Amino acid sequence: MADGNVRPRNSDLRVRVVSAVVMLAVAGAALWLGDLVWAIFVMLVAMGLLWEWRRLVGGFETDAVKRGLWNTAGIVYIGISAAMLLFLRSELFGIGAVLCVLAMVIATDIGAYFAGRTIGGPKIAPAISPSKTWAGLGGGIIGASLAYAAYGQFTGELHTISAPSALAVSLGSGAITAVVAQSGDFFESWMKRRAGVKDSGRLLPGHGGLFDRVDGLLAVLFVLGVLMVIRSAFAS
Repeated sequence: MADGNVRPRNSDLRVRVVSAVVMLAVAGAALWLGDLVWAIFVMLVAMGLLWEWRRLVGGFETDAVKRGLWNTAGIVYIGISAAMLLFLRSELFGIGAVLCVLAMVIATDIGAYFAGRTIGGPKIAPAISPSKTWAGLGGGIIGASLAYAAYGQFTGELHTISAPSALAVSLGSGAITAVVAQSGDFFESWMKRRAGVKDSGRLLPGHGGLFDRVDGLLAVLFVLGVLMVIRSAFAS
């Protein structure tokens, strides 16, 4: 008989699975309903992310001025990313645009995981994230490219151009998304290492914090938001 103080070996997995299902259900319902429900959901997530950001900064920055600058940067970083989520879900784009970005970021993680585990090879930045390899990045690029190609075929956006052009667009979009998403992952890992913590928070049972789960997505949304601002500035 197992000791009463020892948790079952599959207890953590069970918690992770249940937690993931609940997260997907809540996020999916908010995305589907849109409008005010989606806005409230995004606002709550942004507030949670900012709280975790401030916690990490407090773990490695003692100077009040520098800590204030870091927290201001967090407001800008998270704020632009959240605004981009709202913008993508607006009538101008719709639910498909949000799903496309999510699918590409998720495909980046899946492709990087399997390529990294299967091929291995040189590490990108072992001092920051020991598990990330160049092979994994390549796998992430392939995964994101396939996700974008599937989206483009489903929506018909790639039907109006030639096959070579569609391939180039898919690979280009996949490469940019994968590199930015992985950079966001590295950035959060760097912050956690400086703060001396394993997870950004404990809000999600079995998954750590919000920042741990959306670090790559935040970076992609932030870059999209910045590019959108630059485009609007030149267009006006």
